[in-house]
Amino acid sequence: MKPHLLALALTPFVALAACSPEPASEPTAGASSAAPTETAVPEPSATPETAPMPVPVNLLRLEGLGDLEIGKPVPKGSSWKADGVQASDTCLTYNSAGYPGVYAIVEDGAVRRITAGEGSRVKLAEGIGVGDSEADVKKWFAGFREAPHTYEEAPAKYLTAPNGESGDPALRFEIDASRHVSFIHIGTWPVLGYVEGCA
Repeated sequence: MKPHLLALALTPFVALAACSPEPASEPTAGASSAAPTETAVPEPSATPETAPMPVPVNLLRLEGLGDLEIGKPVPKGSSWKADGVQASDTCLTYNSAGYPGVYAIVEDGAVRRITAGEGSRVKLAEGIGVGDSEADVKKWFAGFREAPHTYEEAPAKYLTAPNGESGDPALRFEIDASRHVSFIHIGTWPVLGYVEGCA
């Protein structure tokens, strides 16, 4: 091919090469690269796990009542305070202004029993509270063992869960002579069976 024809044939390629961008070069070490700042888009926050439903304040459970837990010490800062009544070297009773008619027995540094009596507003999950009838109790707790009451004539009695003496938290009712609930106890044996607070 003649030289002037070759030059004409190569002209378009030379023009294209002049218009194409150069490849980006890597910055040298220590050199600052002033890149335009970008506004950071916050990552969507993870959906929080569904929080457990809070336990109703006046619900008496086998595990405890409010911040009191059977088998554990009274929490620091709790509203429950030792009342000094029936105190011994190892056993104290505790009361809280937030729970009228209720007391707890703490033995060897841990809550062993919680008792709801006259004037208490606490109830079991089944809706049973102090003042309810023996018949209502037996609708829910038909298999409870009966024993004569220590201080009242029959038909007063104790109704104790079948696992009452197992060492696990259990439930015990005191039924008065009018066949109504006078006390509800939850706790572990032998404290569950105490008939006079720490005794």
